[in-house]
Parts: sequence; structure tokens; C-alpha cells
Amino acid sequence: MSPDTLDAPGTATSGAMTGAVPAPAEQAHDPRARLRKHKALVYSLRVLVLVGVLAFWEFSVRLWLDPFFYSQPSLIWKKLVTWFTDGTAQGPIWEQISVTLQEAVYGFLIGAVAGVVLGILLGRARLLAEVLSPFIQAANAVPRIVLAAIFIIWFGLGMESKIATATVLVFFPVFFNAFQGAREVDRNLVDNARILGAGRLQVLRSIVVPSATSWILASLHTAFGFALIGAIVGEFAGSTKGIGLLISTGLAAFDSAAIYGGMVISTVLALIAELLLGYLERRLLKWRPPSQIETVAV
Repeated sequence: MSPDTLDAPGTATSGAMTGAVPAPAEQAHDPRARLRKHKALVYSLRVLVLVGVLAFWEFSVRLWLDPFFYSQPSLIWKKLVTWFTDGTAQGPIWEQISVTLQEAVYGFLIGAVAGVVLGILLGRARLLAEVLSPFIQAANAVPRIVLAAIFIIWFGLGMESKIATATVLVFFPVFFNAFQGAREVDRNLVDNARILGAGRLQVLRSIVVPSATSWILASLHTAFGFALIGAIVGEFAGSTKGIGLLISTGLAAFDSAAIYGGMVISTVLALIAELLLGYLERRLLKWRPPSQIETVAV
């Protein structure tokens, strides 16, 4: 290829080699440019939807709804500004967020690790799974939110009872996904590995765990939300710190703006956790084909 060909205007290589801005025709066929354009469109539409919902809510309350029951975005914003500038009646808002986050993270880690270990173990031990199956189903049928009151009796009003509630909420979705992921491993692949001399531990480490990773990570996306719910429900049932206490105090004072403010903070925390888990998933599944790891962000 001659230098004239490389420097010819309109070719795909000329812009990349010279650092010049690609022509519009080149951008139209550039997958990255099209992806950036699509993302910009999606984010713009999301902002429009959010603004539309908030505007409808604000004007509905001003025109015909009772703000005592429904509050309104401007009042919620004022409550949040007050919390972050002057603090809450229970102390600085950052202290409340920190307590709830610690409870959720500890519960998430304990529940996720226990769910992954037991899920993979029972997924590979058929007899043990058949024996324990009715007990696990019975435990899963227990209304776990109610357990928050039991844990307060057991562990008191401190952080331990909230961690226990979050752990119970996280365990089951992670367990069932890890169990199914371990069951879905290609049997021919396992048989071939054993024929080649791989032991049980090697099969588990090299085939079973990587195959179940996508199942486990899929469950973790919802698991942290459950951990946050568990922490807040535990605080709502009885605590001295946390976002759940702010919501409970707002309910006792019939302050709907405080209740919505606590919901906004917990939602933001869940979205941040979702971004971090999405980043972790992309890093761990980098070895898989793009078509299998690319998901639509919700």
C-alpha cells in the first residue's frame, strides 16, 4: 500500500493515523460513535422522564392533591438540604447514612458468601440437595421481614440485628442462583476434564465456579438492594441510628417529606451500588464474548 493511499481523504485509516476528526460519513459507520450517540439519547430521555414525573407531581400537589399525604418534590428537596446542612434530630445525616451502609454491606457480604458456598456445594452434591431441599424451601417461605423483630429481641437495637436481617434477605436469591449455576454446568465438559485426570477440586475451581459466575453476579445486582431493605427495615423496627430511623421518625411526626427524603437517599445508595456491581461484573466477565456480557442498563 502506497503512502498516497494512506493519506487519501475519506479513507478509514487517514483520520486515525493523522489524529484528525473523522468526517460525518465515517462517524456514521463507526460503532463506537453510534454507541456514544445511543447512550446520549438514552440518558437524555431518562432525564426527560424524571423531570416530567417530578413536574407532574409538583403541579398535581399544588393544584388538587393534599401535600399532607403526598408531599411534593420542592418540600422533599428542602428537607434534604436541611438534613445535609443542619443535620437531623438524631445527629449528622452522614452518620445515619454511614450506619445504614455498614449494616447493608456487612449483611450483603455475609449473605452472599454463605449463599455462594452453600449453593455451589448443594448444586454439586445431588444427594445432599435432595435431603435438605424441603428444609430450604420451608426456610424460604418464612416471611423474612418479620424476622427483623425477632433479631431485635435476640441481638438488641444495635447494628447486629440489622446485619442479621440483611443477611437473611440476601442469602436466598444468591443461594438459588449459585445452586442453579452449579447445576447448569456442561456435563460433557466435566466428564472430559475427569477423563484427562482433573480431580474434584480442579473441576470445581476451573469449570464449575467460572460457569456459575454469571448466575451469581446476576443475583448480586438485586441482592444489595435486599441488603439495603433489610438494614432499613431493621432500623424501622427499632434502632438508634440510620436512615430507617429517619423514616420511622418522619412517620411518627406525620412528616411525609422526611419519609420521601429517606427513600430518596436509600435509592441513591442502591443506584451507586448497582454501578459498582456492574463495573465488577464487566471486569470479571471480560473473558466472555461481548454479546453475552453486554446487557441493557436499567
